[in-house]
Amino acid sequence: MKLGLIGLGRMGSNMARRLIGDGIPVCGFDLSEDNSAAAASHGVETLASLDALVAALPSPRTVWVMVPHGSPTTETITSLLDALDPGDLIVDGGNSWYVESLEHARLCAEREVLFLDIGVSGGVWGLEIGYNLMIGGPDEAVERLEPVFRSLAPENGFLHVGPSGAGHFVKMIHNAIEYAMLEALGEGFECLRRSDFDLDLRGVAQLWGNGSVIRCWLLELLADAFGAEGNELERIGPWIDDSGTGRWTVDYALEKAIPLPTITQSLYERFDSRTESRFAHQVIAALRNQFGGHAVREG
Repeated sequence: MKLGLIGLGRMGSNMARRLIGDGIPVCGFDLSEDNSAAAASHGVETLASLDALVAALPSPRTVWVMVPHGSPTTETITSLLDALDPGDLIVDGGNSWYVESLEHARLCAEREVLFLDIGVSGGVWGLEIGYNLMIGGPDEAVERLEPVFRSLAPENGFLHVGPSGAGHFVKMIHNAIEYAMLEALGEGFECLRRSDFDLDLRGVAQLWGNGSVIRCWLLELLADAFGAEGNELERIGPWIDDSGTGRWTVDYALEKAIPLPTITQSLYERFDSRTESRFAHQVIAALRNQFGGHAVREG
């Protein structure tokens, strides 16, 4: 089996390296010359165009797409459908909205091309410890790529969760849970930092990671962060980005009338992190001064 990989950024390149290390050849294409050069230095056969990548693959071909969600993914899949043959397979391993994956599966079915939507979790640690794979799509396609899944994932780290769209739906919920877990850790450690005790936050993170009810990999990573950056995390700015999956989950919950107070608030906190001075807070302070005579701090 030879796999074609479109998108040789940090995730894509590391996935290619893991596959090559297990004896699965990979050829790749990326619009960035820097990304292509970096991947080539690790043994990836890099090609100059999407058409060249397709031509380099034996039939039936498998092309794994690792590009940003939305238009880049849709445009890539559309271009591939013009180059592939019936029986070939496209994998979308990005963070696509599951509704878009359903449409991509429909477009592929019209051309008799197989399609898998796969939620991939593991980040920069995937190269070393493997990737968690949440797979949606037909049985035939899953069975064909089982050697690839066994290479990429740790033991018990991949699952065929359902039909087309299910993989990215499960990944969407996974990421929303991640939002809430990160928010809880952030709030808890802010309480520790602002207490009257001179606490070693790295030490607490390490302590809780050993035998406590809340032990988790995130606490290990937080201990590493305190070790690298110091107790005050002075170099780390307060801006928190979001990839879109949290928003999609909240939208889904609203449509289904499912209460998600914790996940929703964690998303709003990310929005709040990007505002240095919120006018809403000024309005509230002014009103408290007006009706209660509460003191106002000048900006």
